[in-house]
Amino acid sequence: MTRLIDTGRVHLVGVGGAGMSGLARVMLAQGVPVSGTDAKESRRLAALRALGATISVGHTTEALDAAPESLAVVVASTAIPPTNPEVVEARRRGIPVWTRAEALNAIMEGSTPIAIAGTHGKTTTTSMVTVALQACGIDPSFAIGSELQSSGTNAHFGSGDYFVVEADESDGSFLQMTPLVGVVTNVEADHLDHWERYEDIEDAFVRFCLSTRERQGFVISCADDPGARRVTERARAEGVRVITYGEASDADFRIARSAADPAGWSFDVVHHGVRMGRMTLRVPGRHNALNATAALAVGASLDLPVSELLEGLESFTGTQRRFELRGQVGNVRVYDDYAHHPTEVSATLTAAREVAGAGRVVVAFQSHRYSRTSVFAREFGQALGLADEVIVLEVYSAGEKAIPGASGSVIAAAVPLPRERVIFQPSWAMVPETVVERVRPGDVVMTMGAGDVGMLAPQIVDLLRERLA
Repeated sequence: MTRLIDTGRVHLVGVGGAGMSGLARVMLAQGVPVSGTDAKESRRLAALRALGATISVGHTTEALDAAPESLAVVVASTAIPPTNPEVVEARRRGIPVWTRAEALNAIMEGSTPIAIAGTHGKTTTTSMVTVALQACGIDPSFAIGSELQSSGTNAHFGSGDYFVVEADESDGSFLQMTPLVGVVTNVEADHLDHWERYEDIEDAFVRFCLSTRERQGFVISCADDPGARRVTERARAEGVRVITYGEASDADFRIARSAADPAGWSFDVVHHGVRMGRMTLRVPGRHNALNATAALAVGASLDLPVSELLEGLESFTGTQRRFELRGQVGNVRVYDDYAHHPTEVSATLTAAREVAGAGRVVVAFQSHRYSRTSVFAREFGQALGLADEVIVLEVYSAGEKAIPGASGSVIAAAVPLPRERVIFQPSWAMVPETVVERVRPGDVVMTMGAGDVGMLAPQIVDLLRERLA
């Protein structure tokens, strides 16, 4: 592949985010001059500076002139409001302002995209596809919503033709892609601040599936998920080639003889009645068995060697903020997870109970966005009931205005556990103390949510060391 943006510098507003920092990495590898800004300092900003980007903290118009190369394009993440001074100034100067999806399409031009979409599991499945392809001797480019544990990076510009990308449905930007392979892990109601109705979400996923026809490609879809089934049945009726996976008896790649253990998940994969092999994962949960089978289906459908695909998937150690072990004190383990939808919370806590064995599960949960909380407060409470002890934080606003009735206290009230085992803790600083007070030897602790709750995990570990020393 050749350099795709060669008219000057690209400036990324919100460059510290997972998706935007990944774009910056690939552009730098392609030889594109990159500058960027973010609201606060982070390890991602430091890493981009080390790669040659000009990065500053704070959003000012001066940032547009921070590097000597002429400015060709400004890219703004979906978290950046149109009133951002850099965006306003770029438009005043007549400089094109791109969305992340438009920039992603530019850096993927000339490659063969494999796009992973779905309400849940995108990041892990994208990571698994990447690792599986690498195990086959392929050097794919990739852009993932979190850092791989094995390499510590969320993006790479490879020498191979394939570009593995996490396709984001939250704002409809995945509809700008034309992948060879489209993966649909599941389809549920979410991001209703963007999509007015659930039916609109399904319609968008159908259009995503239809986009594979442009390259004479195909869709890999979960046969176990009702929403994914409806979407791909509609797509198949319009001529899309659909390959399914899951535990369903009619799945093309079927999970069989599955068994959980504290280390991960073990299962057979059967393809049209023929056993392909047994996979033993190093990450827990039935949902990860599904994610890994999706990745296997992608590789096998591209005629890659199954033995190498299995080897790569069995070596997968996870991504950051996806059931990530943040520390262990004695026999108490502290994990952090990005789960921010009731289905994700249920899947993660089910896996946590498998990992805990005879121990208990203590969770500190922070809902993400008032709009999501207003829709799912009751469902969040029901999902959190899978834990033994629940601490609910106040909602992480993500810049939204508060909505009456959408609060952490409402979620806590909906948890179906005895009141003494559920607490609403509105003080962020008090959460580590509140968690540690409830921990017993052998417990698994989870910090969970898409906001800043993950920053509390190291504090919990430190406090446990003080108390258990």
